[in-house]
Amino acid sequence: MRILIVVNNPQEWPLEVPGVEVVAARSYLVDPIFADLDRAKVFNFCRSYRYQSIGYYVSLLAAARGHKPIPDIATIQDMKSQTVVRLMSDELEELIQESLAGIRSNRFTLSIYFGRNLADRYDRLSAALFKLFQAPFVRAEFVRTDKWDLQGIGPISARDIPDSHHGFAVEAASQYLAGRGPSTRPRVIERYDMAILSDPQAKDLTSDQAAIDKFIKAAAGLGIHAEVIDKEGFARVAEFDALFIRETTSVNHHTYRFSRRAVAEGLVVVDDPDSILKCSNKVYLAELLDRRQILTPKTLIVHRDNVDEIVPQLGLPCILKQPDSAFSQGVVKADTVEEVRQGAEEMLERSDLVIAQEFLPTPFDWRIGIFDRKPLYACQYFMAGKHWQIINHEGDENSRFGRVKTLPVELAPSRVVRAALKAANLIGDGLYGVDLKQVGQKCYVIEVNDNPTIQSTFEDAVMKDSLYERIMEVFLQRLERRRQGLPE
Repeated sequence: MRILIVVNNPQEWPLEVPGVEVVAARSYLVDPIFADLDRAKVFNFCRSYRYQSIGYYVSLLAAARGHKPIPDIATIQDMKSQTVVRLMSDELEELIQESLAGIRSNRFTLSIYFGRNLADRYDRLSAALFKLFQAPFVRAEFVRTDKWDLQGIGPISARDIPDSHHGFAVEAASQYLAGRGPSTRPRVIERYDMAILSDPQAKDLTSDQAAIDKFIKAAAGLGIHAEVIDKEGFARVAEFDALFIRETTSVNHHTYRFSRRAVAEGLVVVDDPDSILKCSNKVYLAELLDRRQILTPKTLIVHRDNVDEIVPQLGLPCILKQPDSAFSQGVVKADTVEEVRQGAEEMLERSDLVIAQEFLPTPFDWRIGIFDRKPLYACQYFMAGKHWQIINHEGDENSRFGRVKTLPVELAPSRVVRAALKAANLIGDGLYGVDLKQVGQKCYVIEVNDNPTIQSTFEDAVMKDSLYERIMEVFLQRLERRRQGLPE
């Protein structure tokens, strides 16, 4: 991907940033060479982003061409809006007060170069503002009455950068581009950029580091440059062509905000926001599966007025589920009437509706991994030792998980695979893990999970590296179709 620095007059550009092309704004707008560029990342350093100015049109047309402008039009508009600036000031109030404590003047100007400031003590504030207002070089103006407030934020023209800041500005730009410039990329023709959102510190990983490394390797083999970002990388979403979320998702969580932002920016996204919304709420899934006549354990949607119906309808023991439970958390087995009432009342304090299901004891749960409406892998997740779930959250590391047996999809019972596909197809064409229980000749769908676990030596035990390649091939197909303006 070509990296362009677009300026009003290249002869006045004072900085030497390695690995980029400095282009006149007018040339970028009218020269067919740039209009026909298939892929480019555009850093807009024009002197003004005023509405309908040449700088405004650089970002506007870059977006229309499928290039990646920084700043984009939304950021340009946000910097001009006093309402947005005030909201951001409120959001960062604690950090602002902490960072600017000790300054004696009642006015302060913070120069931010790709999210950094010359003084280390302002780096956290600079990074936070860059995350909200992603423009290469900006100045933030603060005023103090009874407390510090962000009064305004706007771009810095390169020619207005003090000479003493030139070296630092070049360093900040170079570090920001590090790992994405042509000189540091693997020597393959990489047509697309992918962000893999992952938190290696999470207690329950959807993909361990070995699996993440295999995803990156598989992507590179198809011409996709993949790199890991964490929740602090929200401002960078627009740089990429695809987002692959490898964290446990939830609606009230940064994973959902990342997914929404990526869709708005036109990226290929897995997990997409719709899948997160549908799969993360078991009340929705229960209603959906029931209406489509997909076999599930006996289920009751519980509210405060029907708690007494749980035991007569489902018997004992039964299972109570918080609607947004994940990784076997927020799920309890109630063995007595009192435990049912107590568990239901506790859950109803957090949600107006919860799920109760009959208890179907089985030695293992089936998990069928599905992507793009096709089965990928089949696993048997056995119950943790002396426990009724596949994960015992009170167990130690040796007894916390049950064993996993992976087998070719072709060897899994056909009724299990068919039921999994039927349930997953109600959600969409994303990456899902369908949990099922097999009791005799009957197959019960327990739930459809977005963001299913894909761990090295477990889910990939049969397909090995081919599993990661299959997943990346779907991403490539969708990227190519989007590039051609075709529906995915």
